[in-house]
Amino acid sequence: MCAQYVYTMNRVGKIVPPKREILKDISLSFFPGAKIGVLGLNGAGKSTLLKIMAGIDTDILGEARPQTDIKIGYLAQEPELNPEKNVRGNVEEGLQEAIDALAGLDKVYAAYAEPDADFDALAKEQARLEDVIQATDAHNLDTKLNMAADALRLPPWDAGVDTLSGGEQRRVALARLLLSEPDMLLLDEPTNHLDAESVGWLERFLENFAGTVVAITHDRYFLDNAAGWILELDRGRGIPYEGNYSTWLEAKEQRLAQEQRQEASRQKAIKAELEWVRSNPKGRQAKNKARLARFEELNSQDFQSRNETNEIYIPPGPRLGDKVIEVDGLRKVFGERLLFDGLSFTVPKGAIVGIIGANGMGKSTLFRILMGHEQPDGGSVEVGETVQLGYVDQSRDDLDGSKTVWEEVSDGLDIIRIGSYEVPSRSYIGRFNFKGSDQQKFVKDLSGGERNRLHLAKLLKQGGNVLLLDEPTNDLDVETLRALEDAIMAFPGSAMVISHDRWFLDRIATHILAYEDDGNIVFHEGNYSEYEEDRRSRLGSAADVPSRVSHRKLM
Repeated sequence: MCAQYVYTMNRVGKIVPPKREILKDISLSFFPGAKIGVLGLNGAGKSTLLKIMAGIDTDILGEARPQTDIKIGYLAQEPELNPEKNVRGNVEEGLQEAIDALAGLDKVYAAYAEPDADFDALAKEQARLEDVIQATDAHNLDTKLNMAADALRLPPWDAGVDTLSGGEQRRVALARLLLSEPDMLLLDEPTNHLDAESVGWLERFLENFAGTVVAITHDRYFLDNAAGWILELDRGRGIPYEGNYSTWLEAKEQRLAQEQRQEASRQKAIKAELEWVRSNPKGRQAKNKARLARFEELNSQDFQSRNETNEIYIPPGPRLGDKVIEVDGLRKVFGERLLFDGLSFTVPKGAIVGIIGANGMGKSTLFRILMGHEQPDGGSVEVGETVQLGYVDQSRDDLDGSKTVWEEVSDGLDIIRIGSYEVPSRSYIGRFNFKGSDQQKFVKDLSGGERNRLHLAKLLKQGGNVLLLDEPTNDLDVETLRALEDAIMAFPGSAMVISHDRWFLDRIATHILAYEDDGNIVFHEGNYSEYEEDRRSRLGSAADVPSRVSHRKLM
């Protein structure tokens, strides 16, 4: 591909009901081979931008145009799979050109034996198919498939896709997309539902990928390690920055400080002009139209306040005693699989335990056992007398789409009980960054990140001094992630948090409970990076190669 732009956007805008312009006058050109991370607050239009680039959303202002003959691959937040095929059949769609070439070559060989065979035409078709097979390395399809299955921890090949969880379906769709080898990858939250090891593998894959990558993600280590550019969507504008997440963050702070100085200067000028307008005799106003126009211009300038989540509030529970949670020899069987056996650990007072591991290994099951919702098949759990558990599961399905944000949390009450005390409901909801009219939004109209914030607000109002948080970081923008980190660290109790966000776990975790590939569970004192250093010292080079989850068999 020649070194011209692979994609151009010229004054692109997007208006959504009711007449809200979420993208404004965006003009961008994308370099071949660029690795671009897209950032922005929840609801800023990030997914809409990718849909426009993928050619799915064409109801836009301006022009969005890819280079001629470019092959674009798009991963949606909720990708569609073929329900008529199993896992392998869906993944093989990414290799369809190679599969068709192999099948076509078999037909050519068979056609040579026909009595009226056109040898010249068959030889020409054979040469074309062999070129395709060589270019796609079609003779090694099984190797490619198995590498993708291990790296992304796919379900069994023969599993029906209609039985898979949402996270498993996303991993199948991602494997299919990566194997198709497009020239440009558009990825909407590719790291969601991937464990830390698979995210690391994906980082390395994208670093070596020759094409262009545009990825929406809030995984900050991913943005640091894989991105060479950051595209921020801020109040409808697209602001490109060359560099990774850490350097962009520094530049952004400087940009926002400059904006604040400019706004302070503008407000000062408005105040001075307003004083002049009020004090000026009516007879002189006609002679000073220019100055009045200046006042109108100052007042009409487009300076919008940002809507960042600066704070999330986790209400404190009663005072926590020295004994929190002690697990000894815990065993749990699910069907024919042994999820864990001999699991023992102690949660110290004030500890924040990050829980990591591949999907399906029993992390959420552990939480349900701690809550008493499920019974273990062996071992014991002791919870301290002063402990009050606050449990936030990862299901958002119990949110009622027909209710407003305020109704969903408050049940229509102006005063609500949070733990052992009462607070105004609108004030409490406002501390999860639902301010003013946002509290009147219908739940069905919320973005994924807004639904997550609402879910937290609804379930945290029960109070508690030991929190069990199951994937609280999913779909949150980076500002909200920082606010959640601060809230957890300021919480005067203990917490256990299931998360695959490595940056998040580095900031908050005092201990790591790791479900490892071989079925062992390790309780490590320290944050994620310290645990990862220990894991690499134990496993060596094998630490970089994820594998499909292996459950120990029942004896």
